[in-house]
Amino acid sequence: MTAVPERVDAAIVVDGVRLGYRLSRNSGSSLKEFAISMFKRQVAYETLWALDGVTLQVFPGEVLAVIGHNGAGKSTLMKLVARVLPPSEGRVRVRGRIAPMIELGAGFNPDLTGLENVVLYGTLLGRDPSLMRSRATAIAEWAELVDFLDVPVRSYSSGMLARLAFSVAVDTEPDVLIVDEVLSVGDESFQRRSLQRIEQMIGSGTAVVLVSHSMTQVLERASRVIWLERGRIRAQGAPAEIVAAYRASQA
Repeated sequence: MTAVPERVDAAIVVDGVRLGYRLSRNSGSSLKEFAISMFKRQVAYETLWALDGVTLQVFPGEVLAVIGHNGAGKSTLMKLVARVLPPSEGRVRVRGRIAPMIELGAGFNPDLTGLENVVLYGTLLGRDPSLMRSRATAIAEWAELVDFLDVPVRSYSSGMLARLAFSVAVDTEPDVLIVDEVLSVGDESFQRRSLQRIEQMIGSGTAVVLVSHSMTQVLERASRVIWLERGRIRAQGAPAEIVAAYRASQA
């Protein structure tokens, strides 16, 4: 793919990125046999490329949707942009603060209270702990969980956990928002407020990368779409055009 000149105003730059997982090709019948093969250096490996030569840019105020079948590399791309994973090759650059909404609540400690997890999760997102303590009540109010702030989160439902994590993630004005299949958090009222909050951030210049299997949601929210297939960009462009081609490929 021909390299696209990097624009100075790009919020996200992914340049020639490859990410590979090293897999063993040996299928010993036991752990002992596998260990012996390793000791004798008889284990053969192959590399599975989850992403293979991906280049893209995302700009302030833009909503880029990433679509594709399961295993296409969508979540891997999100984790690279969120700096959860490093690329095997290539470069990823993100300007400013990131609010990653990937596997909401994955950073929570079940034995800590809601308040303690607000501080912990916010700190993991790079925010000051004292700021998170001062914002905890407002965050819990937005999540409609004030009465549960002093309760260990092991007693929360999965929906309550996701609402609290979402509320922490969107409590600031990030420069980059990463949304991986989490726009169905909570009941209808909370979903509506969540979408309004995301739209507010977009209006203030936040760059958004959205992963979704809902083509309706992509058509409603995205300003540009990238179609990933087997770790490569198969097509990119206007939402109506790319979604139509993607749907046609499934017919």
